[in-house]
Amino acid sequence: MIIEPRTRGFICLTSHPTGCAQNVKNQIEYVKSKDKIKGPKKVLVIGSSTGFGLASRITSGFGSDAATIGVFFDKPASEGRPASPGYYNTAAFEKEAHKAGLYAKSINGDAFSNDIKQQVVNLIKEDLGQIDLVIYSLASPVRTHPETGKRYKSVLKPIGEVFTNKTVDFHTGKVSEISINPAEGEDVENTITVMGGEDWKMWMDALNAENLLSEGATTVAYSYIGPEVTKPVYRNGTIGAAKDHLEATAFEITDALKSVGAKAYVSVNKALVTQASSAIPVIPLYISLLYKVMKEKGTHEGCIEQIQRLYSQRLFTEGTIPLDEKGRIRIDDWEMAEDVQKEVIALWESATTENLTEIGDLEGYSNDFYNLFGFKVDGVNYDVDVNEMVTLPSEKL
Repeated sequence: MIIEPRTRGFICLTSHPTGCAQNVKNQIEYVKSKDKIKGPKKVLVIGSSTGFGLASRITSGFGSDAATIGVFFDKPASEGRPASPGYYNTAAFEKEAHKAGLYAKSINGDAFSNDIKQQVVNLIKEDLGQIDLVIYSLASPVRTHPETGKRYKSVLKPIGEVFTNKTVDFHTGKVSEISINPAEGEDVENTITVMGGEDWKMWMDALNAENLLSEGATTVAYSYIGPEVTKPVYRNGTIGAAKDHLEATAFEITDALKSVGAKAYVSVNKALVTQASSAIPVIPLYISLLYKVMKEKGTHEGCIEQIQRLYSQRLFTEGTIPLDEKGRIRIDDWEMAEDVQKEVIALWESATTENLTEIGDLEGYSNDFYNLFGFKVDGVNYDVDVNEMVTLPSEKL
């Protein structure tokens, strides 16, 4: 079939297998162009099919020659209906990993569930014995709690008062004002339950209970802080409360894993176009301005550049890992540089529908959004028929 992008708001309803595969290959080539990392050899990535999780799996495999297990939750294709992009990404990664002689297997299912945790435990026991690095990169809006069966839904809201500011429809380029009502009832608690650190700790406890963590193992979860302009709706809002919980959980995990000398860290990453960030009002406008400034300064990074730098310059060096005053790794340092933020805020104040194409990088934002789904990828001919029925190599093993 010929597959074209069909969008609804901040999501794309279709994805392209060839485009997704090319995206994965491009990221692999980037990592291979860098020096090898003296990093982990057995890696579990929870939330491994898109964004920072996918980049972590690629960097582990092709930067450090690691065996990787990926946990993801994506729809496979059916006749006439493409798979979700994460499925195509994972199939492409496994194919390239196996071609390079690397171990790569994936488990598709709800990472919050006890069943998937048990499947992963069994697979590690059978194939790898122990794990050196666990990356936790889930970005789900809902969670069914494995102990109670209750379904929790996260919300994106400010806390305390209505938040009003500019946003942009990145499909049309229209800049407008948006108001978001504050959290109410159990919104904050529910968001923490979905996006906080409880499930991360459950994973680490499950692995530790079965002696599946190597001596001195590392686990990393990803977070974001961002600029003053997005604080009311992000860092000081419901999601920020969940991130606070996630960051506090790192210390709990490190304490719980003292017997094996394992350490838990939170890496604060840069603002990038992901399926999650596209859903957050205000963020697309901020990112389009940020991209413009950072590209002009030569400091712009995508997911793969961010994670390769995280591994090579923070996590796996000879020295101690540099941390901020709250014990976090800061790989958002280039984004949050004073000169960058000063320019972005000045542009923010003057941004309108009429001037955004000049002062911002809306085209770059839009291209990155479509790239997530395998569209607008250089070198891919979208006019030819493709077979949507792709399967995971590990499913055939």
